[in-house]
Amino acid sequence: MKILLTGSTGFVGSQVARQLLQKGHSVRAHFMQGDDLSRISDIQDKLQLVEGDIFNSTEKELSILCSGIDACVHSAWHAVPGKYLRALENVNCVHGSAQLFTELGKAGCKRCVAIGTCFEYDSKYGFLSEDTPTKPTSLYAAAKTSTFLIGEQISSIYGMSFAWARLFYLYGPYEDARRLVPYVIDSLLQGVSADVTSGVQVRDYLHVEDVASAIVAVAESDLTGPVNIGSGLPVKVREIVSSLSEIIGRPDLVNLGARPTDPTDPLFICANNSKLITQTDWKPLYDMENGLTQTVEWRKERLAKR
Repeated sequence: MKILLTGSTGFVGSQVARQLLQKGHSVRAHFMQGDDLSRISDIQDKLQLVEGDIFNSTEKELSILCSGIDACVHSAWHAVPGKYLRALENVNCVHGSAQLFTELGKAGCKRCVAIGTCFEYDSKYGFLSEDTPTKPTSLYAAAKTSTFLIGEQISSIYGMSFAWARLFYLYGPYEDARRLVPYVIDSLLQGVSADVTSGVQVRDYLHVEDVASAIVAVAESDLTGPVNIGSGLPVKVREIVSSLSEIIGRPDLVNLGARPTDPTDPLFICANNSKLITQTDWKPLYDMENGLTQTVEWRKERLAKR
């Protein structure tokens, strides 16, 4: 298939690009002006790169971008760590996504998979399935839920199959250094203390390569509506931190409880991923131990090159 991929230079999008190429698809990879292309430098010559602002494009620009496309994976979004949950840019992402869906439909695109988040759900229900009620508690989550609802309606007008991949927690190579896993790894590798919360929160973590392969599996399937992209395996945050410290050999540098725990932070978030498991051929490549080990080795090599 000829697939349009937005957000192609992002943490998730760059891995989706690799997976699509490995599966033999032709990829038109959209990226924003000023984006760092380092995440796709090794596959750049295999992509049809298109530069522009997907959320501030004219109808003509989007029409050209969507021309001749069989399917789209829409992973672009405003996602600056520490800022994205309340950023007003989320509203612009809703509007821009709606315009993209419309132009995809007009161009005769048959399939669209867009990226949502587990934050859309009401977390009080424990293991979260696609039937769990939504209850966004941030502008980011509200914007994502709005985009899903709008996308479904626009797609139905044009007869375009539409799926919404709700991502849970993820880690792996090329993750922003400000996030938990790379922060802990980089700190310990450099002999600096890693100050974290008590880590009693339970989360569902999946290696980014497995996240990407799951998104591609959904894109190649006939699934519609929400699809949870998660491991289905609950793990305490402190266990992840402990595993990283053991792999690196510096448990003495971990300061659990050095940072306060956000009282609004849900204690338990984990995916029920049965829809993904039973209705696609997806299987994860990594378990937590070898995934964290691979990520540590990758970051160690990156630090050595600085």
